[in-house]
Amino acid sequence: MPRQGLDRARVVDAASAIADADGLAAVTLARVAAELGVRSPSLYNHVDGRDGLLRELAVRSVRELTAALREAAVGRAGDDALAAIAHAYRAYAHARPGGYATTLAAPAPGDAEHAAAGAEAIAVIVAALRGWPLEGEEEIHAVRGIRSALHGFVALEAAGGFGLPTDLDASFERLVDVLAAGLRVRVGS
Repeated sequence: MPRQGLDRARVVDAASAIADADGLAAVTLARVAAELGVRSPSLYNHVDGRDGLLRELAVRSVRELTAALREAAVGRAGDDALAAIAHAYRAYAHARPGGYATTLAAPAPGDAEHAAAGAEAIAVIVAALRGWPLEGEEEIHAVRGIRSALHGFVALEAAGGFGLPTDLDASFERLVDVLAAGLRVRVGS
């Protein structure tokens, strides 16, 4: 019988806090159980082992990131929309480093819930790009390029990979400007 008050959400909350504080490698069933004051086998009533726990955390994190991107993009178009989602993306990665790390991997084959969460995130980015006439493969290439550039920046930043004493915020602004300019050039506007 599940421990009173212990449910999937609390288990994922504990895993999320550990991931953000100490990284995904620190998220073990033993550590989560200790945080919750239960024994590890109790967690199996709520998640399907460590892989299931990380999958739950990924779905939650993708939804959180999607909400942040959507909120940032509302009422904006073109360069302004791109800048807004870029800043929201970076802010999420800073605020939720462990959660952010779980957003990077594609869903497992057949995982409809995770796939739907990912598709919703991509749809928000696509909507933010409506200021440029992108269709089909061009739209996919643009989304991939933007995600890659933003992830590259936040990953290098998180790892301390920008050692030069130049303002990181200014570098990020320039990156976003280059992405917007590249989209304009690509579509000939």
